[in-house]
Amino acid sequence: MSTGPLRADLARELIARAERSTAHRARRLRNNLDAIELGQGRHCEHANAKYLRRILAEHDWPGHQLVGPEGTRAAWSIALHADDDPDFQRAAATLLERAVQADDAPIRLWAHLRDRALVNSGQPQEFGTQLVFSAGGIMLCRVRDPESLDERRSHSGLAPIAVALERVRRRHAPGNSAGEGDERFTEVLPQAAHAHQGVQPAAA
Repeated sequence: MSTGPLRADLARELIARAERSTAHRARRLRNNLDAIELGQGRHCEHANAKYLRRILAEHDWPGHQLVGPEGTRAAWSIALHADDDPDFQRAAATLLERAVQADDAPIRLWAHLRDRALVNSGQPQEFGTQLVFSAGGIMLCRVRDPESLDERRSHSGLAPIAVALERVRRRHAPGNSAGEGDERFTEVLPQAAHAHQGVQPAAA
């Protein structure tokens, strides 16, 4: 019989913070925010990262045992969007990898966070989870060894890249507000927002 996560209080706070941040980003993608609200969103991301940093210092990665699957995913979402601090993203990815090895977190979450940290450091990603909007549509950020990408994705529980890209493009088609399938975690990065970080689109 399950007794729930050890720290339901942390789980609730992580989930609430991640949900507020997700709602704000959805409005930003629809261009529904003014300059003040954009600033508030950046402050929220910084505050969330600071909160998660304290949890990591005390507990390492907050995995399923500590905060449950939803809390773990919320922590991942907060780390994933700490784009102004790639050093923190790399450290969080290292701790998340350890949780994956201990069967305390899904490997797919680690693959996404690992890629995000690499992209924000100006390096090619490993698993093809990070994309940008460009004049030609939704494109992959640079990928290391594209010829073996699908093999790495398979080992991380991800669908083949062609299938994933089609799902993401359908998700972001006009009139469609949500996606389905294995790539529900994939993040599409506004290219202009990451130009200073060396993010370049590349074909699969």
